[in-house]
Amino acid sequence: MNKTYDSGNKTQGALWNGSAGQAWVENQTLLDTMFQPIADLLLDTLADTPDAAVLDVGCGAGATTVDIARRVAPHGRCTGIDVSAPMITAARARAAQHGASADFVCADAQAHDFGPACFDLVVSRFGVMFFDDPVAAFAGLRRATRSKGRLRFVAWRSPAENPFHTVAEQAARPLLPQLPQRRPNEPGQFGFADREHVARILEQAGWRGIDIRPADIACAFPAHHLPTYMARMGAVGRALDDADAATRTAVMEALHPVFAPFIHGEEVRFTAACWDVRASAAPGD
Repeated sequence: MNKTYDSGNKTQGALWNGSAGQAWVENQTLLDTMFQPIADLLLDTLADTPDAAVLDVGCGAGATTVDIARRVAPHGRCTGIDVSAPMITAARARAAQHGASADFVCADAQAHDFGPACFDLVVSRFGVMFFDDPVAAFAGLRRATRSKGRLRFVAWRSPAENPFHTVAEQAARPLLPQLPQRRPNEPGQFGFADREHVARILEQAGWRGIDIRPADIACAFPAHHLPTYMARMGAVGRALDDADAATRTAVMEALHPVFAPFIHGEEVRFTAACWDVRASAAPGD
């Protein structure tokens, strides 16, 4: 499936087709290493549906999509969808490299017409918190899911429970006052931090059997990647793209001590405090 980018969610479309998407592509090896334990959690869902037709929402550079495609081959299939053209290009290259029969769609999953219900399972690794109309998005995903099909995704809990992903903004804000403020329930990394908010969205979208469990997942990556992570990823990384040399130097000096507690020998280690969310499509739809 080759589809050009289209989206009603222009803010997220611009973000992920710009510097944020390019940073993810350039650092996909680092990010895939960091988040492999989350991908493994989603792969466990396939244990009793080895031939499933799977949709991976917010697939990014395709690591999870390719893993799933290889797991369900030769009779199953996996389709990845993402709003970011740079990441979809990288995902297609990854699938070709691994010989995986994965399809990729460059579109906003909130607005995309998937056609008649055709998926047994919808999954996402940190890819569903960015919709500006999440009820409409999840209603569309439910319509794309076959009767008795399932949904499973992982989303971040609160910023306070995820210090590895918040200390950079806290340390850099005095030097980068333009950093955006996080607001509860708004689209973004922590947009699904409120469990009841997530449950209401899924209920209103027509999902049933909703099960939202806390999951604390140990993640790690080689310590030599940390300077790149600090300089390129997240809101701080995006702000540094436009900063002058003196500001960049000052910010990096401010970041080193706040990340020091996460360094253990040759590894950076942190706990991803997440929601493990499961639901099913209403039978008979």
